Amino acid sequence: MSKKILIIEDNIDIRESVIEILELSGFIAYGADSGKAGIELAVKHLPDVILCDITMPQMDGYAVLHILKKTPATAGITFIFLTAKAERLEVRKGMEMGADDYLVKPFTDVDMLKAIDARISRKDFAKNAEHLENILTKHSGLSELNKMTSACRARGLKKSNILYYEGDSPSGIFLVISGRVKTIKLAGDGRELMTGIYSAGQYLAINVILSDNPYRDTATAMEDSVICIIPKKQLDTLLLLHPDVCAEFIKLLANDIREKEEQLMQLAYFSVRKKMAEAILRINLHKSVEVDFFKISREDLAAMAGMAIETVSRTLTEFKSEGLIERNGSSITVLDFAELSRMKN
Repeated sequence: MSKKILIIEDNIDIRESVIEILELSGFIAYGADSGKAGIELAVKHLPDVILCDITMPQMDGYAVLHILKKTPATAGITFIFLTAKAERLEVRKGMEMGADDYLVKPFTDVDMLKAIDARISRKDFAKNAEHLENILTKHSGLSELNKMTSACRARGLKKSNILYYEGDSPSGIFLVISGRVKTIKLAGDGRELMTGIYSAGQYLAINVILSDNPYRDTATAMEDSVICIIPKKQLDTLLLLHPDVCAEFIKLLANDIREKEEQLMQLAYFSVRKKMAEAILRINLHKSVEVDFFKISREDLAAMAGMAIETVSRTLTEFKSEGLIERNGSSITVLDFAELSRMKN
């Protein structure tokens, strides 16, 4: 929106010349030939900047400034005096009264536009700084994040639908509203390695927050799910404004890294039985709270534990015969958490 400038000057040649230059420069310009008329226009239009001559008949520039500063609606308007060289020593009086700047006649078009632009830029910066301070002091970053997620665009995913592919450019991060989503990486021989399971209330792809790298894995719905999409640009702004949100996501990212490190250790050093026990316990954490069982295919269990499908079937049969789990098709109920947790390597 164009900025509004008011010129209060009794010299018609100067006034009309200034108005012409201002309008050519993209400003909305108003002109007043006296102090009284200038005050009336200032109250009516509330300009962004007022240029005001000091020496005028009936009401001089000091009186205009005094009245405008006492009027709440106009008190914050940037005020620049126009002064002759002979009056330069009197400018101090105007500055002490609240004037923001002054221009000495005769001034060039460039000098005038520079003074106006500088004052407008300074005022806009002050407004932005005040707005930022209000955000930081009046609002919790985490509450702003909650508002963002509540208002974000939700997307339904059918079982086996892809949320994003490894290598895709990041559009944002995702919050699981309901259901479960897995992330996988493909080995060179085509085998899948499951890198994570995410259920209601958990974020996916948080590693893209701190980088512009592509997604590192592929995300697929394990069951019918609802996902909230948080655009990266919005999240970047929130992180910039709110250190508490930044700290929260750093914690989530650290936990995600720790879990993946533990998974790599398990794949490298754990026995078949212990890897299966750990995989079952991890998946059980992501089941619905309303039920005692979780559903997972043998293929997904194999991808999580880093085993062959035949090995998964054999190990599950052993666990069932030992009373550690109950199994009915793809449904698994954990019967003995303690024993699974103590499974020897």
